[in-house]
Amino acid sequence: MLCDICGKNEATVHLTEIINNEVTKLHLCEECAKEKAYEMEEHFGLAELLGGLADFGVKLEADEVSKLKCHNCGFTYMDFKKIGRLGCGECYETFRKNLTPLLKRIHGSDQHYGKAPSRAQKIVKVRDDIQELKARLEKAIEREEFEEAARLRDQIKELEKKMDKKKSDEE
Repeated sequence: MLCDICGKNEATVHLTEIINNEVTKLHLCEECAKEKAYEMEEHFGLAELLGGLADFGVKLEADEVSKLKCHNCGFTYMDFKKIGRLGCGECYETFRKNLTPLLKRIHGSDQHYGKAPSRAQKIVKVRDDIQELKARLEKAIEREEFEEAARLRDQIKELEKKMDKKKSDEE
């Protein structure tokens, strides 16, 4: 399907809005979507949607909400609810308690993985597996399950060797 705006590129962004049983669809290529981001946000109300979802399932006292403020940029949680955007990178940490359920609901995960070139995806996967195993290793050590810890340590070493080999193969 071609982009509704330029008619040249393949549409990769597909938006559907339903208001009073009236359906509006917009199919855009990545380039046109970036150019029209502000207009789309106004038309499709993305900021309002995010702000509305922000407290869905999270119980906060009114004074607790008013106290939530980023120490870096001064952005408040109410600002986020109003415009659907954060002020800076520190806001993620400041509002973590409230953002985590929102991110899980929207993305299915509270971790951002982003995109990676296909040749690097294997390295990224191995790196993620190593981090997960290291977390499990720490828990096994805390529980004094040393045989499990040794097994996890060996798995980590094996994956680190694989990652080093993949990196050297790419060079």
